[in-house]
Amino acid sequence: MSSLKSSLAAQILNILPQTQCTRCGYPDCEAYANAIAVDGVDINQCPPGGQEGVRRLAELTNRPELALDAEHGPEGPRHIAWIDEEVCIGCTLCIDACPTDAIIGTHKKMHTVIEQHCTGCELCIPACPVDCILLENVTADQSGWNAWSAEQASHARRRYEQRKERLTYQAREHDLRLKALSLSPTAAHLGHPSTVSTPHSALSADALKKKAIIEEAMRRAKKLKS
Repeated sequence: MSSLKSSLAAQILNILPQTQCTRCGYPDCEAYANAIAVDGVDINQCPPGGQEGVRRLAELTNRPELALDAEHGPEGPRHIAWIDEEVCIGCTLCIDACPTDAIIGTHKKMHTVIEQHCTGCELCIPACPVDCILLENVTADQSGWNAWSAEQASHARRRYEQRKERLTYQAREHDLRLKALSLSPTAAHLGHPSTVSTPHSALSADALKKKAIIEEAMRRAKKLKS
């Protein structure tokens, strides 16, 4: 990417709402900013920014102001997620899905949303296997940038970047532990490659463990309802 394009992408990113909702069709706001700057992707794919967001992008990029693309969803009020504690089974899938670490909780324990960190991205909704996450309209009929502020966007961006750093650190530590295990005298003495976990097998084991926890919790939830 040229310095000019890189600079433009950075400026575009600075005026996106940072909800990290992926409704634009990209994995995060930064990816969408790069797509606009480098690939010429349309500037009207961000529902959280609304029509005002399109206007700002048009002004920055010297492009025509288009109507918000309905394919990516409508502009609407800002919502905050909240969790029905009587239904929550503590599976932690919503924690994994949240881009700003706005949900706290542990396995088999009820989870809670930290409101000031929630961007209303709704990514936790489809992740929940028991539909215990609901949305509350917190801005009435205000939408787009009338329902969001530059300060909130900056806060959400920091939270997202901190989460990415945390996940990167955890992945690196995980790989180092596996490497240390593979080089340990005990493993070498045993001489059985199958005794040394690989990153893929470790991830598979984690996935199987989580699946078992979810299935057990859902059985408990169904039993309580019956």
